[in-house]
Amino acid sequence: MPLALVTNDDGIDSPGLHALAGAALEAGLDVVVAAPAEQASGASAALTAVRRDGRTIVEPRQLPDLDVPAWAVKAQPAHIVAAALNGWFDPRPDLVLSGINHGANVGRAVLHSGTVGAALTAKISDTRALAMSLDVALQPTGERHWATAAGLLAPVLELLFDAPNGTVLSLNVPDRPASEVRPLRHARLARGGAVQTRVEEVRDGGVRLTEVEMPDAHEEDTDSALLDAGHATLTELRSVEADEGELVRNWLADKPGRMSG
Repeated sequence: MPLALVTNDDGIDSPGLHALAGAALEAGLDVVVAAPAEQASGASAALTAVRRDGRTIVEPRQLPDLDVPAWAVKAQPAHIVAAALNGWFDPRPDLVLSGINHGANVGRAVLHSGTVGAALTAKISDTRALAMSLDVALQPTGERHWATAAGLLAPVLELLFDAPNGTVLSLNVPDRPASEVRPLRHARLARGGAVQTRVEEVRDGGVRLTEVEMPDAHEEDTDSALLDAGHATLTELRSVEADEGELVRNWLADKPGRMSG
C-alpha cells in the first residue's frame, strides 16, 4: 500500500488532522502522522524548527481512535515534509496529505499558508501532495463538518495517483453537511484570498498588522467565488519555477555591450 505522510499547520491536536488521517486509512493507505507540536498557521514553506543539540525536537504521540505512528514536531510543516522525504522515514512516504485546515486556502494568498507550503515542499522532492482545507468563514462557531471534507479524499486520490510525480492539488470544501455541498469544480486562484493582511497602525518604530476578511464580491470561476456558492473546489498548484519567457533575454539583447556583475 502507498505510504502517506499526514501533516498540517494547525498542530498535532487538530481534529482536522485526525479526520484526514482516518480518511487516508479508509482509502487503503498506510499512514504516518507528523505535525507541528503547536499552531503554525501562516508558516508558508518556512524550514524553521526548535533544536536541541542540533536536532529537531520530536515527540511520539498517540492520536485518539487512530492506530498509526504519530509524531509531534517542534517545527514548521515544510520542515517536517522536507525531513520526512529526505531520510527521516523508511520507507519514504509516497505522498503528502496536508490538512484538513481550519479555514479556506484560496486565492494567491495561499503563498502564506503552512498547509499549502507543506504540499509545495513535497513537489520539490517530486512527490505528489494534496492540501485540504475546510471553509469555516460562514459559520464562525459550532460543530465542524470535517467528515464532509474527509469524504472527498478517496475520489481526489484517484486523480492524484494518475497524475505525474510532483503534482500538487489544493482542495477546499464548504463547512456544511455533505448533502448540502454542490459538485466539485475546477477553480482558478482568485487575485487575493479569503483573508488578507493590512497595516493597522504605525507608531513608535513598530508596525501592527491585522488579518481582515475580504468582501464577498469575487471573480467568476475563481476558488473564492465557487466556494462561496457552495461548491468544493480543486486547483492544481505550481511551486516556484523560472519563467521561460523572453523578458530578460530581450532586455539583455538591447544592451550595447555584455553586462557583468
